[in-house]
Amino acid sequence: MPLPRLPRPAPADALLVCTWYEDGEAQWGELPAAAGGRRDGDLVVLGSGGVRLRPAGDPAWDDLRGGSVPALLPAGGPVPPVAVLADLPARYGGGPLLVDLTATPGRGARVPAARLGEILAALLDATLTFDDLVRGLDTSGVYQGGGDRPAFPTPTAVTRRSFPELPSASASLLVRTAYDDEAGWRALLDELGGIDEDGWIGPDPDADDHPEADDYPWEAVVVDDPVYAGLQPGQVPALVPRGEHTTMVALADTGTFTRPGRPLTVVDLYDTPGHTAVLPCRRVGSMACNLDLGNMDFRDFVAAEGVRPWWEE
Repeated sequence: MPLPRLPRPAPADALLVCTWYEDGEAQWGELPAAAGGRRDGDLVVLGSGGVRLRPAGDPAWDDLRGGSVPALLPAGGPVPPVAVLADLPARYGGGPLLVDLTATPGRGARVPAARLGEILAALLDATLTFDDLVRGLDTSGVYQGGGDRPAFPTPTAVTRRSFPELPSASASLLVRTAYDDEAGWRALLDELGGIDEDGWIGPDPDADDHPEADDYPWEAVVVDDPVYAGLQPGQVPALVPRGEHTTMVALADTGTFTRPGRPLTVVDLYDTPGHTAVLPCRRVGSMACNLDLGNMDFRDFVAAEGVRPWWEE
């Protein structure tokens, strides 16, 4: 069933979209107050900068991913540069999620609630770009947050703008984006347990047979199609079909075939869409398992600059 379209904000406004509901009621939490907002009719005005947010709520948007937001914009007319999501993390005190709607639609960046007005004002008057936000993310996916700098910053440059939607999957996807090393690709598939006739890698995971969580086997649908050559992490969230709880998407990119351990670039789809974690392919099964069970968060797998990651200890 198609989701309702988002309303069109005025040119100088931004949308504030609630994506968390309980018994059909929008859960805004403390976000408007924490951002210094005051009500002005149907709008929320932030601080002295006067940035105006238009709240938008519909229970059909419950648990809406940031990557799905651009597809719900009304057809025709100007597109605002950014939307603000009042999602589950924001409901419980985390920073709101900003979603890029124009440069690389669907990628996200969290910002401290107290700085929302300042950052939105800079985005709306183009003194700050979404690329700047992404380059300023800490390991938790927060712009200029208090965490460490990522050892592998999420790239912002893109070589192509248009890609087809990724296959629908309720598990994980392994997407090949580099096509210069066929032998390396085959070696990667072998190391991950081989690929079956249905295009899946890895044995059926069984906790009794694999008690070591660090080496948990990984089941994933393999996407080996040159149409995805050059796909960048920030472009992935908008390509994941709605309606499936895809655990994660891992990219076999140039780094996979040039760095030790055949590392994969795993893309966050939920907390900060487009944020990346780069880790050896043998550890990706453990990551998928822990994310699926909710035992760990995406940020737990983002290596910090100058710090030996826990999986190498």
